[in-house]
Amino acid sequence: MKRINSVDMRKLLKVYFIMGSVNCRLSPAETLSAAADGGITLFQFREKGPGALTGAALLELGQQLRAICRAHRIPFIVNDDLELAVALDADGVHAGQDDLPARTIRQRLGEHKIIGVSAHNLAEAQQAIADGADYLGIGPVYPTSSKDDAEAVQGTAVIEELRRSGLNIPLVGIGGITLDNALPVLRAGADGISVISAIAGAEDIRETARKFGWIND
Repeated sequence: MKRINSVDMRKLLKVYFIMGSVNCRLSPAETLSAAADGGITLFQFREKGPGALTGAALLELGQQLRAICRAHRIPFIVNDDLELAVALDADGVHAGQDDLPARTIRQRLGEHKIIGVSAHNLAEAQQAIADGADYLGIGPVYPTSSKDDAEAVQGTAVIEELRRSGLNIPLVGIGGITLDNALPVLRAGADGISVISAIAGAEDIRETARKFGWIND
């Protein structure tokens, strides 16, 4: 199988939902099913924070969520954990700056898997591209309570800088993005937005996911 091309990757980043059990108001399965019905285009399983599952429970939840993604034809990405991604036969991995480089992940997973990397400045972005990343996650754009290890808030400045520099890699904005503040992220040059609590904590998850898709039409 071939590596995903940038055109298809940009489409997948349109509404990128990130979630673990600790982020949900409903059960993880109900939350993801509703978001999938609402039109999310990519899903990342991120099981982190106080009360996060481990061991067999982590694997079981991952299998359940992967099955929902496959039923809806949504790629299933695992955050950080290469061994979990292998065990779940995930469609890809998203790595932070303190995790394994994209080059190492690619060697383990193969050419056909999706690899994303978090980048907070031009130098990190250039290194991730050199290592073979398929897309970059840029942020935090706005203040967020979903990640206790988040970097300093940067607004849309880094997205704008990367586009001014001529980098053409698919970009997704992350961090504190809501229906009310998503449009400036896209106008700055992001191909899509990634969301945790704005969807996972919504009163109407399906409708909220749908509205995020409308913003990026």
